[in-house]
Amino acid sequence: MDSREEMQKAKRSIAQAGADWQFWASIPVVYSAFYCQHMVLSVGGKLRYLAIVVGSEEAFQTAKVTKLLQWLEAIGMKHVCLYDMEGVLKKSKEAILEKINNTTVFQEADENDKLLDQKHMTLEFASYSDGKEAVAKAANLLFAKYLQSANSDGDPDERIFNEPHMTEALRAVGCGGPEPDLLLVYGPARCHLGFPAWRIRYTEIVHMGSLKSMRYGSLMKAIYKFTMVRQNYGK
Repeated sequence: MDSREEMQKAKRSIAQAGADWQFWASIPVVYSAFYCQHMVLSVGGKLRYLAIVVGSEEAFQTAKVTKLLQWLEAIGMKHVCLYDMEGVLKKSKEAILEKINNTTVFQEADENDKLLDQKHMTLEFASYSDGKEAVAKAANLLFAKYLQSANSDGDPDERIFNEPHMTEALRAVGCGGPEPDLLLVYGPARCHLGFPAWRIRYTEIVHMGSLKSMRYGSLMKAIYKFTMVRQNYGK
């Protein structure tokens, strides 16, 4: 075999090796696209409302919070509550909204569109003070009803208040809020950091670690596990 034939054989081998490499390299890309499409379909059907609880220190990392929301927007998440105890995220609301396209604020949305709008991501900004204020308003409303019942010699049973009455009162003062299906906690604490307890009675809570070291894959894994549990539970 002369040198020319050897050169041609070597070129064919290199070309084949390149084609094989392109084939195997494309598999992760195809799988990733399929996985993302699956997540979009899963989120739309099983995860209607997501809460993100951020530690007080992490709440100042606006760029990280924005990136997290962009990931959620990319997979079709439509309703998200952002919570931190000190209200830092509330103060950063404008800066966050500037970076997220097609976004409406839950507190400013029309009541009928809050959980029905599929064209925009609806963001709710909440803090610990909201919960305290909500409980105080609801308690005042129940107390007023108690006085009214007592002064009118009404049924004594109407003066006994339980959890459903409190839930109704919270809704009446505009502080009920949707119950998240899933709550993700970013920060050192492994708890919900004062997120309104009456809104997470049936919520699954997952600790995600530090916001500084957040990973797209970890977020997708948490959501995927939630949707699979819901799917199996529904069978």
